[in-house]
Amino acid sequence: MSFFGAGCQDEALPYFFVTADPGASGGRALRAPPAARGRRAAALTVLAVALVGLAFSASVVTTQLLPRQFTATQQREIKGWEIASRWQQLPAGRIFPATVAYQLSTAVLQDATPLSLQALRIAIAPQSRCGTGVTTAAAAAVLLRDGCKAILRATYVDATRSYVMTVGVAVLASDTAAKSAGQGLSQPRLAVAHGITGADGAAGMGALDAGVRVVRFRGTAAGMYDYSRQISASFPDGPYLIMYAAGYADGRPRVPVAEDRYADAEMTSLAKGVALSVADTLGAQPPSPHCPGAPGC
Repeated sequence: MSFFGAGCQDEALPYFFVTADPGASGGRALRAPPAARGRRAAALTVLAVALVGLAFSASVVTTQLLPRQFTATQQREIKGWEIASRWQQLPAGRIFPATVAYQLSTAVLQDATPLSLQALRIAIAPQSRCGTGVTTAAAAAVLLRDGCKAILRATYVDATRSYVMTVGVAVLASDTAAKSAGQGLSQPRLAVAHGITGADGAAGMGALDAGVRVVRFRGTAAGMYDYSRQISASFPDGPYLIMYAAGYADGRPRVPVAEDRYADAEMTSLAKGVALSVADTLGAQPPSPHCPGAPGC
């Protein structure tokens, strides 16, 4: 006997579950009771909070895994540290290269094309104290006042061995200190302290500013280069004060170089060319620091 009774096999089956009958609710969707709706809202809130927490955790992990980022202030500090430490980090042969290219200007040559020349390094002097690497006690006092740490020096000649020059680097405490020291060395009173005075007690005409002490060599080098100090100058570059002095290297009569326009120009070109090369090496701006590779990473 069938569960539905005899004679009912061909008729449509009745609905036994109210939820299965689309017409049982009068055409309206059934709504969960208030308690169920509250539980569902709470569950959705918990889920949303969990997703926010997961997203924050992921961002923290990602930030920790990414390379460190430097602020603008930190970048300036790192660049400054790198420049200020070059005098200790770079080999002496990098600071004072074996050869330095320089040019003689068209104005001196009275030609349309400048003349390219090379300075040759003779030797690198041992590191000097700030009190012994300059020509006068007054100059040393200026450097020490501004926090001088050391003086590096090297000597060059031109290709014909007619001129010789010493380039010096005074390592100062900061850019500001280097500028201050440069201004102090250019004061006439330092030339007076060097013992070159005029009839009225002021600095004499043509008197050289106090500056780097030239490097004189013993042995064969001493006989080859008879140093006659003719020009002297200095300029700051970053925390460094670049100083140079140049003169005749041969046995020519000691005529002031200012009276020989060509010799003055060639000697000055040699000295400035070498000094600027040293300044470019020590004071060049490094690339913007980034991790990995930069200090502080």
